[in-house]
Amino acid sequence: MAAKARTRPKAEVEAPGGEPADTLRGYYEQMSLVRAFELRSSEMYARAKIGGYCHLNLGEEATVVGLMAAIEARDYLFTGYRDHGYALLRGLSPERVMAELFGKVTGVSGGRGGSMHLFDAETRLFGGYGIVGGQIPPATGAALALKYQAAAGPDAAAVMCLLGDGTTNIGAFHESLNLAGLWKLPIVYVIVNNGLGMGTTVEKASAEPDLYKRAASYRMPGVRVDGDDVLAVRDAARDALKQAREQRQPVLLEVMCYRLRGHSVVDPARYRSPEDTTIAQESDPVPSFRAELIAAGVLSEADAATIDETCDARVSEAVTFADESPEPDVDDLFAYVYASKVANAPSALPGEPVMDAL
Repeated sequence: MAAKARTRPKAEVEAPGGEPADTLRGYYEQMSLVRAFELRSSEMYARAKIGGYCHLNLGEEATVVGLMAAIEARDYLFTGYRDHGYALLRGLSPERVMAELFGKVTGVSGGRGGSMHLFDAETRLFGGYGIVGGQIPPATGAALALKYQAAAGPDAAAVMCLLGDGTTNIGAFHESLNLAGLWKLPIVYVIVNNGLGMGTTVEKASAEPDLYKRAASYRMPGVRVDGDDVLAVRDAARDALKQAREQRQPVLLEVMCYRLRGHSVVDPARYRSPEDTTIAQESDPVPSFRAELIAAGVLSEADAATIDETCDARVSEAVTFADESPEPDVDDLFAYVYASKVANAPSALPGEPVMDAL
């Protein structure tokens, strides 16, 4: 994986004194919550409480928190399938998110979407998309709609579209960025570059592995930032969103980070070298930020331990809620297949005689 660019001076990284202590504590609490939620999700998958595909934000907590600290409530968020942490920090309760992973009716999508399809119109979280790059064209269309609906300005809404490094090689990425650059759309495309498109390194998959440079093809700014630095991610994302909402200038933001596990919970990641695994573990943003805040006097060891224990307990409550929530009713199997009533829509279960279903 390419070396990450640290965007704050080393002295500031060691003692982030320019930020209010409450803000820094809040960021650590959010990182700890995402870490606890993802660890418990992995455990619940191993216990067969969660089925289907499941992709975790482990190792990407600083990226998740930084991006969500930058986005405003009026903005629209589109994500790929590694979406749990973003949903939590967009305001969805751990109970509802965990229940969705369990496939329960109390989940954010009524148990119909699962891990990859978290969606909540109220908080303007528009996916979880299970198809690689499936979120990019709808996000670009949403930005076009915003341009029609309101003028540019500091109070205007913008779109943030998250994607992985592997997504940058599909056609929809280039087509969408071309239209965004041509039409001056209020959108920030964020490449969460963890160095691996499933099991293939960026360097072996992309002729231009510095992915932020691809913005030049569409005459939009391209920025790379250290994804293990929550403040750097927040500041870069804020600046990009400011350009999008005030100048109708789309931006391509590349956030460099590592994932600590395989592509999904069932991936043993045998393709990673021991050296790369060691680097990823040493770059783990949660204990690093914890130590940074303790060294700066923002947190004590006891404070940090209390935060971690509180987050663990919060996630335990979410697991209990999900476990005790009802399963979907089989009679509702075909509900929501279509947005409106459609003639001859399916209503029979597998194995039932066709005539009985008519």
